[in-house]
Amino acid sequence: MSDIFDVVNNFHETKKEIGYVDFKSATEKDYKKIGFKCGLEVHQQLKTEKKLFCRCPASTYQKIDEYDAEVIRHMRPTLSELGEYDGTALMEFRTRKNITYRLKNETTCTYEIDDTPPFKINLDALKIAIQISLLVKQSVVGELHIIRKQYLDGSIPAGFQRTGIIGIEGEIPLKNKTIRLIQISIEEDSAREISDIGHERVYRTDRLGMPLIETVTYPEMLTPQEAAEACQYLRFMARSTGNVYTGIGAARQDVNVSCEGGTRVEIKGVAHIKWIPLLTHNECYRQVALLKIRERLLKKIKPSEWNMNVVELDYNKLTSSTHFVLKAKEENKKLIAVNLPNFKGILSHFTQPGKMFSNEIADRLKVIACLEHPNMLSSEMPRPEFFFADGDYIKKALDASDDDAQIIFWTDEYDRQIATETIEERCQMAFEGVPNETRKGLPDGTTIFERVLPGADRMYPDTDTAPICIPEKLIEDIRQTLPHDVCDEMKTLTEWGVPESAWTYILKNNLMMMIRRINYETDVNYKFIAKLFAYDLNHLEGQLKPSGEFTFSKVLGMFRFIKEENLHPEISRLMLVELYQQPNMRFESILEQLDFKRRDKEKLKSYIPLLSEKFDQINTSKEADAKFHWVMGQIRNKAIGNIALTDLAKIVKESI
Repeated sequence: MSDIFDVVNNFHETKKEIGYVDFKSATEKDYKKIGFKCGLEVHQQLKTEKKLFCRCPASTYQKIDEYDAEVIRHMRPTLSELGEYDGTALMEFRTRKNITYRLKNETTCTYEIDDTPPFKINLDALKIAIQISLLVKQSVVGELHIIRKQYLDGSIPAGFQRTGIIGIEGEIPLKNKTIRLIQISIEEDSAREISDIGHERVYRTDRLGMPLIETVTYPEMLTPQEAAEACQYLRFMARSTGNVYTGIGAARQDVNVSCEGGTRVEIKGVAHIKWIPLLTHNECYRQVALLKIRERLLKKIKPSEWNMNVVELDYNKLTSSTHFVLKAKEENKKLIAVNLPNFKGILSHFTQPGKMFSNEIADRLKVIACLEHPNMLSSEMPRPEFFFADGDYIKKALDASDDDAQIIFWTDEYDRQIATETIEERCQMAFEGVPNETRKGLPDGTTIFERVLPGADRMYPDTDTAPICIPEKLIEDIRQTLPHDVCDEMKTLTEWGVPESAWTYILKNNLMMMIRRINYETDVNYKFIAKLFAYDLNHLEGQLKPSGEFTFSKVLGMFRFIKEENLHPEISRLMLVELYQQPNMRFESILEQLDFKRRDKEKLKSYIPLLSEKFDQINTSKEADAKFHWVMGQIRNKAIGNIALTDLAKIVKESI
């Protein structure tokens, strides 16, 4: 069995061997060297009152433990139009999951559970989708054809999602290049997963059927930073319409990544754009590592000659008393040992930070064989106490050689065959390099296996929905209502002198129109308004909780009040703190809360001689401007709202 030091050394050596570069120090040259390539599939919920193919409300959510009924389903694959099964559908079928849906009468009807044909498509959703398609300069289709896309993971009770292409081609501008778009589709959202343990998966159906669009790019992002920039632009662009939902879960992105010699791997449902750079960085190097593993294996043995050996271990012959063995025996599980010929050094081969090839197998056992983590031990784990105690017995039982590796997993008879097949499949894939698969991104920047990557076999026409004509007049009418392009808004922010660090908050919250309106009605400087939103309000949102509903229109009302009262706009920064905490408080009361008093220039100037004299008595500083800064600090709060602080500075300088 492998020594612990051999395992650790092999992990670090293989990390160096593939040329892994830490994310923080990686350069464009490093990504070019490994052939980094990335494309996006960005999903965005559309702001409509009803769902896409029924009349249930589209924005009412239920709590996890709040439901009126449960429906249980078992998914089975169906043949495509070509008489073939989709690989993902077959994989999900093998898991033998019990799918439970928790229904709330308020948000669900018989369409959601596939007992009623679809209603006519939601026209409001269709118009929003066309609007967004036009914003990215796409050719809108003249006739919308709805197709079915199979999903046997249970996220849609019908087993398929209804979707249709709205626009094709198109483009978005980045700082240094233009990214082409393949298409934008309109489709219904899936159910929300509550839990997935063993053979039981639970969903709630409040989100199911909500209208959303999927924007698909070509794989033209050549660095992780470009991928995040493109995704950010698409988010800003959708929000500029004011017709999409915001908040957690309203926008989700699937990120497709490959390296030179690798294949497309989809990181599914990335919740935060800020996760994209690290996730794509690690996924690309994971593929580089898998290609190196293939190279090492092919030097040892031909795939056609590789066969693993499987035996059931006898508890009576084991000397180990590890928690692993005790728990398996207590639960009356079988201990299965697997020998992997010529895999010595492979299981401990680096794949991702903190992960090795053995994790690739363990993750598939969790998903396909439904064996919960921790579900296996290997001879190349960092702490293989079990193998130290019983290694000789295991090797003898498996007829293993010194160049082999071993895996032990525990299961019942129900899952044994699927688990064994899963291990063999993943090891055979190692001879091929990078398997086509969908992976789930984790907050630490690594990924885990989620399912086999779907193919074209899962798509087929929807016979319940007739083609939908999109008149040219409708397209032209929508074209007349398009908001400013995001790239034009970025240029405008530059012209206003707004720092680039403020752009994300402003564009994310679609505040350009609000900033223009405040400026138009109150003559307050664009830059000042933008910074108040992006810095002051953004900071308050992270620190305080309002007592009522706070909306951006409250800020407009505040600036109107400031103008009517002939106050200087700088007082808005103090008023905003109180307004955010008490959104329904009258503006006059906020001034009282701040203990604001009106003072003209002469009144403010009258404080300076006494303050100057006091400074001379207490001064210990030798700095030339010490008196100026001290006096300014004493008068500042009295001046805010009465005069500009720049004017106050001039008065103080002249007086001292």
